[in-house]
Amino acid sequence: MSSNFNIAEAVENAFQNHAIVDIHTHLYPHQMGPLYLAGPDELITYHYLKAECSRQLPADMSVDAFNTMSKPEQADIIWKTLFVGNSSPVSEAQRGIVTVMKCLGLSPRVDDLSEFRTFYNDQNPEDYTNMVLKESGVGKVYMTNDPMDDTEGPMWNNGFEMDPRFKAVLRLDSALIHWPGPVENLQAMGYDVEADLSEKTYSELRRYLHDWCDKMDAQYMAISLPPDFAYPSEDSITQLMKNVVYPTAQERGIPSAMMIGVTRQVNPVLRDGGDSLGKWNITCLENIARDFPDVPFLITLLSRENQHELCVTARKFPNIMPFGCWWFLNNPSVIQEITSERFELLGTSFIPQHSDARILDQLLYKWTHSIQVIAPVFAQKYEALSQAGWPLTEADIQRDVATMFGGGNVLN
Repeated sequence: MSSNFNIAEAVENAFQNHAIVDIHTHLYPHQMGPLYLAGPDELITYHYLKAECSRQLPADMSVDAFNTMSKPEQADIIWKTLFVGNSSPVSEAQRGIVTVMKCLGLSPRVDDLSEFRTFYNDQNPEDYTNMVLKESGVGKVYMTNDPMDDTEGPMWNNGFEMDPRFKAVLRLDSALIHWPGPVENLQAMGYDVEADLSEKTYSELRRYLHDWCDKMDAQYMAISLPPDFAYPSEDSITQLMKNVVYPTAQERGIPSAMMIGVTRQVNPVLRDGGDSLGKWNITCLENIARDFPDVPFLITLLSRENQHELCVTARKFPNIMPFGCWWFLNNPSVIQEITSERFELLGTSFIPQHSDARILDQLLYKWTHSIQVIAPVFAQKYEALSQAGWPLTEADIQRDVATMFGGGNVLN
């Protein structure tokens, strides 16, 4: 038995007709001033491209010298090296720039960025945001919000007009990692924490989380953790997650998101581009999910080698929701593999992708490229289902796409 409609077309229509909920980004609305990043100089100097450019810099230029240059100067060098140089821009990050410029009606085969800069400088930030969201098919983005950031914290305290399409997420790294390093800053914010991990400290940190979730209307709490994060463990970060974060998530009924596997600064000269990855012991996730069965966990892991284990573990614990193909996994060949694997082990109970975008313009290519890979996987699985004898309907496809790209029934 087969369906009486074109499944590939139905999948394509479902994606076109549903506004994507991007559940993890580092984007901010223009109302947040310097945190709003957009335009060619931000886009071209993103650390993906810096790292790739570092492999091809002129012999007389060191990475250290490159780092001292202004952002426009860096953008010009990256453009000349990667796009006007002696090779085609075929890497995913390079191809992404080509896709962005195509979406904006600009020719990427040019000697400099002057046309792109002129085009961007003529835009109103609000109109530019509207255009990017519309062209990328994104209806809502979840930010990454850090109250301890010197720029961002005062904005929340002073109040500002928030674009309703941008939802807050309380980022925990600054407040919890490398304890007792954050103690002084937390005390300055009015939280009576101590260097020792006492019950008083746990109580004050829970108060910090509640206060800021309330102030931001945070939809979930998120933290990025290294591959050696262990649970159970006597390490400070483990104790803080166990005694502060997970209980607070349970009390508030919101997810605890963990992005695990980043190894920081393996090559410090590359700065933001100097981070790498490592494989996590998935047994730790089993222990966490078992100890906190009422907490929904949003989980994305950085190592490709962890992906099958994550699927199997999610099958055993319904409070685990795998999401996205993060960072070094955000490449078409890997996205295809991971999405197929998740379908086969988890059905539709996962969130296929998030952009992790830091520059607004990146939405134009990250979602375009992802859907180009993910849609055929959807179509293939529905075709196989139909051939197996299931009377598939177009409404089935529309429902699944709306759920999986709308927060997976985990987020509002």
